[in-house]
Amino acid sequence: MLPLAQFKGFVNSNNLFTTNSKILAAVSGGMDSVLLANMLKAGRYNFAIAHCNFQLRGEEAVQDEAFCRLLAESLQVAFHEIRFNTENYASNNKISIQMAARELRYQWFENVRQQNGYDVIALAHHQNDTVETILLNLTRGTGIAGLHGIKTKNSHLVRPLLFMTRNEIAATIAANDIAYREDSSNASDKYARNKIRHQVVPALKELNPNLEQTVMSEAAYFGELEQLLAMQVKKLKDQVMCFDGDEVRMPISAAAELVPQQLLLSELLSPYGFMGSTVADIIASLQKHSGRIFISPTHRLILDRTDLIISPLTDNSVDRIKITEKTGTVNFGNYKLSLRQGTVMDIPSDSNIAVLDADKFQYPLTVRQWQKGDTFYPLGMKTRKKLSDFFVSQKVPLHKKSSIPLLVNGNGDIVWVCGYRISDRYKITASTKKISIFELTEL
Repeated sequence: MLPLAQFKGFVNSNNLFTTNSKILAAVSGGMDSVLLANMLKAGRYNFAIAHCNFQLRGEEAVQDEAFCRLLAESLQVAFHEIRFNTENYASNNKISIQMAARELRYQWFENVRQQNGYDVIALAHHQNDTVETILLNLTRGTGIAGLHGIKTKNSHLVRPLLFMTRNEIAATIAANDIAYREDSSNASDKYARNKIRHQVVPALKELNPNLEQTVMSEAAYFGELEQLLAMQVKKLKDQVMCFDGDEVRMPISAAAELVPQQLLLSELLSPYGFMGSTVADIIASLQKHSGRIFISPTHRLILDRTDLIISPLTDNSVDRIKITEKTGTVNFGNYKLSLRQGTVMDIPSDSNIAVLDADKFQYPLTVRQWQKGDTFYPLGMKTRKKLSDFFVSQKVPLHKKSSIPLLVNGNGDIVWVCGYRISDRYKITASTKKISIFELTEL
């Protein structure tokens, strides 16, 4: 007999779905997912079957597909199927075959769910999957978030077989003479998960025959600990982090006073992609390396004079923009630069407005970014100054200097560091006859 009472009890106690729910069951044809489909049928739940053919195992995959179609017919439920060119997807996205298959199937499951009005997507993970996932996460170093294992319910994804072990599923399949397909790739130790399944778990079970139950209990504990930590980190985030658009600031003094420092700073920075050893390097640099830059896959963190400054990684490179005498307005990054001609009597006083001697221009002018080695003559100075030193004197954060437009004469002179300072060589004088007025506006 099927363990239907246990199945329903687990579903109800975890509030996974009801007999009125519309369920999409992911079925590969393997032992676990076939049992899931049979349990749903025996429990008189309203469900359909979804099957993915990743076209990675030739005829074997075609036979899996045919088997799942026949299973749906025998259980008298709707059948959804799709074939993926997984290898092309992996190559185009520069990811592993395993990651490609994961992304493809979950994207498709969610599309089918939305298009057909299914309430949940039922997956056939069991306790051994949780054990393997936690062990994998430990080897990869995912922190506390990797120790809660596989969640019973995560948004629309539900896992109603997490009360069973792999051996219990196999025994149930055998006792009820249920046909299923065996994936030949499961026998190979080519994949990390299979190595853990075939080599690590058996050794651990010699030490603890109840390994699955122990790990499930610990996973639940770590899940609650993670929730507690998340609540504390949220409070801390409100206290020490300041948000200004996409930019985040945290006082270095606040980061230095965190206790326990590594744990809390890791949790505060993890949403921005900073993990493990990188956080340790940031901590080591807090008091002695102003100006140091750390890069995550998604963000840049700069140790400024008083703050940690976090901003998204973006392609700040903007093509050079040419300006002629007839140009009215140009856009450069997040700025708009407007040009008009005026008279010597028309001299506004605003750091975002530059009044320059037009007779000294050699058109076309150029608007571009800062480049290493740039110099100019700041207003009031008769000697050349490195633009990088000028930015330091103006306390311009390192991550912002590349976004500041520079107005450059046709002869290569920087005539205006837009929004900051004009060049002394292009200021108006008593002999000036014609002026050009440039106005900078942030978009």
